Amino acid sequence: MSDSVKKKRIFTYISRLRRRKLGLNNLQTVIFGIIIISSYISTTDAVSSWMYLGVAGVSPLIDQDMGMGSSPESVADQHQSDISVSYAHSVCAALPGLVSRQIEVCQTHPNAIQSVSHGARKAIHQCQYQFRNERWNCTAIEDKRIFENTIERGSKETAFIYAVTSAGVVHAVTQACSLGNLTECSCDMRKQGRSTPEGWKWGGCSDNLRYGVAFSRQFVDAPERTLKQQKVKEKVFKYARNLMNLHNNEAGRRAISNLMRMQCRCHGVSGSCEMKTCWRTLPPFNEVGSILKQRYEHAVQVATRNAKLQQKKKRHISPISKTDLVHIHKSPNYCVEDLKRGVLGTTGRVCNKTSNGPNSCDLLCCGRGYNTQVVKQVERCFCKFVWCCTVKCKTCVTMIDVHTCK
Repeated sequence: MSDSVKKKRIFTYISRLRRRKLGLNNLQTVIFGIIIISSYISTTDAVSSWMYLGVAGVSPLIDQDMGMGSSPESVADQHQSDISVSYAHSVCAALPGLVSRQIEVCQTHPNAIQSVSHGARKAIHQCQYQFRNERWNCTAIEDKRIFENTIERGSKETAFIYAVTSAGVVHAVTQACSLGNLTECSCDMRKQGRSTPEGWKWGGCSDNLRYGVAFSRQFVDAPERTLKQQKVKEKVFKYARNLMNLHNNEAGRRAISNLMRMQCRCHGVSGSCEMKTCWRTLPPFNEVGSILKQRYEHAVQVATRNAKLQQKKKRHISPISKTDLVHIHKSPNYCVEDLKRGVLGTTGRVCNKTSNGPNSCDLLCCGRGYNTQVVKQVERCFCKFVWCCTVKCKTCVTMIDVHTCK
């Protein structure tokens, strides 16, 4: 079926919805139509992923005041609530890249899907920051393919992507709980008011990591658990990849758990700190990205044995840590462009002539050499505050050398 025929059928379906007076306003109808069209029109044969939500973005699907489980004050409110829930269910079913179990989670927790989108976006940005100086720089394209062949490859880079996106969902959902953006969770109050041998009390609003981790396992792990339950023996590679992905998802979640920190506030006369109230809080996500990058550097190549992942060595197989990142295949050569494998190469990348790190011209350009171009750089300089209330600056022009890989 051609894309034009698909479009025609979709618009006919939306028109029928409006004729049935389902209560969709014009904006909702437009958004609904765009989402459905984007999910049906094929851009590539590559399988889409839920990570696409990180570049597409998702708006709240249900008004907090009309949330699922709330008590409507009138028949009109009940009708509007039913429409909102029906609308959310339809949108969840149309989101690209979601497996059936993820659609169910979305329909059960419709507003949490916005946090999933935020978490995936955090993860993509962090991936690109951590690998900004590497031959593979975590390029993400803005369609359903997202990371193209990288997530299909089973390499170290695949491991990092799965770990950081899983961690991103935990981080975003946990933050949403603490901010009161989700009706189904709030702060972690389990230790509230308890005293400790050190003389301080648990208090404040501890970030509800427990809920964030549970939601991530439910949503992020769903594609892998669906395949795992199939138990198809002939799909040995896919089953190994399934175990690899689940392991790296959990490694990402553990990275956040291990970095949770304690914040305290003193109480007493003149700040004497006679008593302290403490609570647990999330780490900044860049710290999570940094620790996962370190684990990427020491990622372990694994093999499957007795339905388990074990470290692959020359003479024997040994167990692996739950915090390690694992991969099945070696990384490809990222030096030379190979579009069939989703490798962009390093030609044209800016390198640092004086660096000894991975962004050095020697390493980044893979020994091919580099071109040098003199570029004029215009910037503000010698800025001064002038009473009141402006800042005046001069314009400075400098000539700099920019080196790009051949």
